[in-house]
Amino acid sequence: MENCKTIIVIGGGASGFFAAINSAINFPNAKIIILEKTNHFLSKVKISGGGRCNVTNETLDKNKLCENFPRGKKELKQVFFQFNTKDTIEWFAKRNVKLITEKDFRMFPESNTSSEIINCFLNEANKYNVEIKFNKEVLSIQKLEPNFLIKTNDSDFFGDAIICCVGGFNNLGKYEFIKNLGHTIISPIPSLFTFNVPNSDITKLMGISKDVTVKLLQTKYEETGSILITHWGFSGPVILKLSSFAAIDLFNLNYSTSISINWINEKNESRILEQLNDFKNKKIKIGNLSPFQIPKRLWEYLVTKSEIDLMKNWNELNKKEIHKIIKILSNDIYVMNGKTTFKEEFVTAGGIDLKEINFKTMESKIVSNLFFCGEVLNIDGITGGFNFQNAWSTSFIAAKNVLLNK
Repeated sequence: MENCKTIIVIGGGASGFFAAINSAINFPNAKIIILEKTNHFLSKVKISGGGRCNVTNETLDKNKLCENFPRGKKELKQVFFQFNTKDTIEWFAKRNVKLITEKDFRMFPESNTSSEIINCFLNEANKYNVEIKFNKEVLSIQKLEPNFLIKTNDSDFFGDAIICCVGGFNNLGKYEFIKNLGHTIISPIPSLFTFNVPNSDITKLMGISKDVTVKLLQTKYEETGSILITHWGFSGPVILKLSSFAAIDLFNLNYSTSISINWINEKNESRILEQLNDFKNKKIKIGNLSPFQIPKRLWEYLVTKSEIDLMKNWNELNKKEIHKIIKILSNDIYVMNGKTTFKEEFVTAGGIDLKEINFKTMESKIVSNLFFCGEVLNIDGITGGFNFQNAWSTSFIAAKNVLLNK
């Protein structure tokens, strides 16, 4: 079936290598070529997790796994039924790459370095004679019967099937060669970023983190988790999750909106007041006694923001001052004005319209023998290894089906 057949994989990233390697395993007589537009490969793998490579997330329940994708969770149910976290762990284990789980369920190679994953892929690609061609930017794809003509910046390639793994672009124009094949492209927008609050003194507390509830006041979105104060504003898991789920709303708001932070995860004022009863009668300076396990520097900032003298004793506070403290603890308002890309990672919402893909095979419904994997699709997950799991799963399925109809 695959004799003399050529599979062209577009993109030398995580999904591209995974698709190429598994295609070679499934169709050993086929020729596999990766076309990479730059002079390097596996860039996101290299930098992910601070250079440790957050390979996946140990969420074994398929339904729960899907909940971590603001876009694509419905379609991914049938994808993860075929290849999921458990399968990823086993795939790497068979190649002597052991993955370990951290307390937040993120999974990394035991060596704690992304080079182990990169070397694994390179060894597998070499083992199965996968060709890697650098500096080959695809400009157009033409469907010829029975194959494809792929034009790059300096040469042409013919393929019997194509697996497109180009990742997510931040520029709609970069999708032109896919759009010309008849596919609909959902305009890309950022989906993983931190919040800038340039006009707030809280940035002086950079480095402090705490478990909080954050609400975006002009949207329906609210999340609970750890927040990290930075020199430009707010980061941490709760902010990154909000940035993913509220990506479209925040884009429409031009990344300018009000943020409410509940520093103690309690909205009921009477309950907060009840918890403060032990403090109200103490003859101790309010700046020296912090309730609710709030870090001292943050507590001093919040008291000052409440316009209360840090040198005042707790037992000297009046009802109005107590109410101010309660309000600042449960509904502390900041103005977001702008965003910052999370570290060096770049994730987009947008890409190929999911209605145009057969998720049982990852094949295009518009062009036969053309397959799509990873972030080129309008699928994106929150931080924590979910985007890589999408890459592994969709690529594995495409590689299983790429020459079945040839």
